[in-house]
Amino acid sequence: MNLNRIEPAGPVQAYKTYGLKAPKATHWRKATCEEVRCPAWLNGWKTVVPSDSMQADYIRARSGRHFIETPAGNGLAEFRFPAGQRCFGADKHVTPLEREPIYIVRDGDWRGNPTGRRRTHARGADWVDDFGTHQLRIAEQQKRG
Repeated sequence: MNLNRIEPAGPVQAYKTYGLKAPKATHWRKATCEEVRCPAWLNGWKTVVPSDSMQADYIRARSGRHFIETPAGNGLAEFRFPAGQRCFGADKHVTPLEREPIYIVRDGDWRGNPTGRRRTHARGADWVDDFGTHQLRIAEQQKRG
């Protein structure tokens, strides 16, 4: 991914980066279509596949979903699924757990972390305090020139 970034005024070691993380493994859980307000669940959807394909056979015999099948021409079948049922991507739906994020502070900026130092705060208030102290230090340095 190409990003347009303003070149920093100082060297990488003059910066600190503050971030929040919510890893999928610890901060998210699987969710239903209804929970995530999946557009297919809300509005229904259509799927067009070759009428003699494994996908068509699965829909007809094993999907367990309600549908209306119509020929779509050129050997294709169109399956229209009404709203209110699990979509085909339901196994990918996730929702956040009510959990605090991980509060991270590391040396450096987008160019890297020259010291390798990284700190994780246990509480958001400590992370905010660290950030405020750092901002005050920068302001004092600017006043001094």
